[in-house]
Amino acid sequence: MILDHISIVVASLLCAILAGVPLGVICYFYPAARRVILRVVDLIQTTPALALLGIIMVFLGAGKPTVITGLALYSLLPIVRNTCLGLDQVPDYLVEAAKGMGMTRLYRLAHVEMPMAAPIIFTGIRIAAVNAVGTAVFAAFVGGGGLGGVINTGIRQDDMNAILGGTGVLMLMALVLDTLMGIVERRMNSRTAAAPAYRFRVVRRLGAAAAAVCVLGLCAWNFIPQDADGLVLYQGEFSEVQLVNSMIQQLVEDRYDLTVTIKDQMTSKNNFDELVGDGHSCDLMYNWDGTILTTIMGLDTADIPEGRTLYDFVNERLQDKYDVRLMGKIGVNNTYAIGVTQDVVDRYGVAAISDLQPVAGELRFGAEQDFFTDAGSMKFGPFVNFYDLDFKEVRHVDIMLKYKAIEQGAYDVMVVYATDGLNKRAGLTILEDDRHFFPDYYGTILARNDVFERFREQAPDLEDTLSLLNGLFTDELMSGLTYEVDVEGRPVDEVAHEFLVGQGLLEK
Repeated sequence: MILDHISIVVASLLCAILAGVPLGVICYFYPAARRVILRVVDLIQTTPALALLGIIMVFLGAGKPTVITGLALYSLLPIVRNTCLGLDQVPDYLVEAAKGMGMTRLYRLAHVEMPMAAPIIFTGIRIAAVNAVGTAVFAAFVGGGGLGGVINTGIRQDDMNAILGGTGVLMLMALVLDTLMGIVERRMNSRTAAAPAYRFRVVRRLGAAAAAVCVLGLCAWNFIPQDADGLVLYQGEFSEVQLVNSMIQQLVEDRYDLTVTIKDQMTSKNNFDELVGDGHSCDLMYNWDGTILTTIMGLDTADIPEGRTLYDFVNERLQDKYDVRLMGKIGVNNTYAIGVTQDVVDRYGVAAISDLQPVAGELRFGAEQDFFTDAGSMKFGPFVNFYDLDFKEVRHVDIMLKYKAIEQGAYDVMVVYATDGLNKRAGLTILEDDRHFFPDYYGTILARNDVFERFREQAPDLEDTLSLLNGLFTDELMSGLTYEVDVEGRPVDEVAHEFLVGQGLLEK
């Protein structure tokens, strides 16, 4: 992960230099173009990092190219500005002397102005490099790897060791990079130093060559294909997905001479995009039928024909439009649920969502931003209208921080996922959805229709093996497994292996 992070930063910085320095030169040569170029790079810098990566991903797909492009664009501002500023500050008498010697504009730029402006340009590169180290954590959201996944998981699980460990590595990385570049910058600013001895010049050139080789190697690392032998999945953001992925890997590799590769962490929407189409980069994924309907397909429960189940409707649409299918229900119904603190239960004796109606005016409600959107009928507005709830206060909170917030007493009622092990840690009581507002969100494995034919020789009954997970879980059972991972801090593979052994699907 550390090497991934460094390689992303170095590759994006190199791209930013290759684009930013020429743009800065154009700004210097053409004042009219300067206003446009600087305004554009200013706007790029003010664009939220996730939004910028999302836009780029539409064109480049998920993965490192998207991250490198986004970070390079984010790094342009200090490089372009400092290049233009450095060239502007070259003394006029030097420029006039160069003109008097008959130098052409480009020759003067290369041999007089750029060497004089180099220290200021390098300062811009130094600023861009340190900023890129921190910004690169967003790579985890688009399957780009790096240390972002460690920090995100630590925030969700309230694992201070993971948060501090990931942050500490980033700080050390930025500090070392800044120190090394600071040494180079001071050397460039040393105008009065005597000419170095021949031996020192040789050492310096060898060092520069070694640094260039390292930079090129780190850049090339990003484009070396990940090991993707056999069946390929992407890792998920939440422990339930990670547990099922690990179980798939262990079951398949135990029964066949077939490798299962789990690639970098990715959101469910991006994962689905990598599953479908001719240019797919994975074969299977785990998700929930309700999430597929709303988040991935952009539909709503109102679009389901009368008499059809959500699962069957989604499965039919997937096969017709995307050439993938659902492998059956594993038994988990990870739908939206409403959790309340123990204090609310003790004070008001609530057991069902309807019980909140007379006391909602005394309670604070919290949920992630996604629950407050207008995308579908299973969101906050339709929910409070359906149950006639008027909460005292409604608060938005990041999905990774909401459990920490309710543990600190920030609110009394929270929307959660039914099988999340963090519900238990936070001491939440899940209320009965007595009027059945929230639809079922059944956990299921999605598979490309061609996957079983492609692996028929290596794994002739692969479909039967994957189906062993169907009906194996309950909400309470999955909640217990995720609790072991999220709260007790046990490794995902260990928890998954122990469960499969207990079910008689693996030997010890």
